Amino acid sequence: MIQDKHQTNGHELENLIDSAIKKVGGKKENDICRYLPTGSGGYIHHFTMRKMKHENPKKLVTMIRQHILNEEKPTAVPPKPRAARGSRKRRDQFLFTKEDIERMLNMARLAGDKEMIRKLTPRKDLKQIKRELISSIRHNQIDHELWNCYVETVTTAEAISSNSQ
Repeated sequence: MIQDKHQTNGHELENLIDSAIKKVGGKKENDICRYLPTGSGGYIHHFTMRKMKHENPKKLVTMIRQHILNEEKPTAVPPKPRAARGSRKRRDQFLFTKEDIERMLNMARLAGDKEMIRKLTPRKDLKQIKRELISSIRHNQIDHELWNCYVETVTTAEAISSNSQ
């Protein structure tokens, strides 16, 4: 007998959902989600609505009646404001060309600003640094920045390997 009541509730809920879909001009069940607000702002997620169908159908019936069926013209709930995703371009960052970075690097070298030189110098892997060092030695050239880069890279690699053990 209790199961029969749940089935009647289920049929009533399905009928309410169907009439709500028609009223908002939707095609599927998920279309009514945009008209059902949540307590935290924005509209209800379709997964949440599906969960409510089984776990709390009375509340869902109340929400559908209150926000869709009893309204003259149901209004869509504005979406919850979300934080910007990392993949979106940030408007407050400058875009520098390779030539711009080279010019800034030269200015930093002329000014003797070692920290700025380190920040603007492109990161190289250890193999590439070794190749360039060997090449500079063969050409009888001394590049202190390259040597410092090598020392920093080796020190960092050793620190990382000792921390992981």
